[in-house]
Amino acid sequence: MDIEKIRTLIALMEESELVNLEISSDDEHISLTRHYDTPVPTMMAAPAAGVATAAADTKPAIKAGSVETSPMVGVYYSAPSPNDPPFVKVGQKVQAGDTLGIIEAMKIMNPLEATQSGVVDEILVDNSEVVQFGQPMIRYKA
Repeated sequence: MDIEKIRTLIALMEESELVNLEISSDDEHISLTRHYDTPVPTMMAAPAAGVATAAADTKPAIKAGSVETSPMVGVYYSAPSPNDPPFVKVGQKVQAGDTLGIIEAMKIMNPLEATQSGVVDEILVDNSEVVQFGQPMIRYKA
């Protein structure tokens, strides 16, 4: 395994802000995943001088309760097909192992299964939304 090849792949991930990268050949397989301990900085315009904003003074309330996170990068679908009802709705009780949705990754439909039992308090992603690895998707009531 060539260390320079790995360094080049890491540099590519940093330049393009990729989260996951997998490369396979006949004799080797490389899988790289980035984990962020702190939020990735984003460019934001500074508020004009003398303008007070209410949003700066108040922090959004963080709701209590555990969350289901995305196990992969892909597109989230809330129902098996556009004409079918969603797998789960707010207020619905689910058991561990129940299907909460589908994540399409590389043209493969992967079920998003509940890892615990509980009542759905909030669905944090929209249908057909691109989700990232570890992104909160479903919040359960505390």
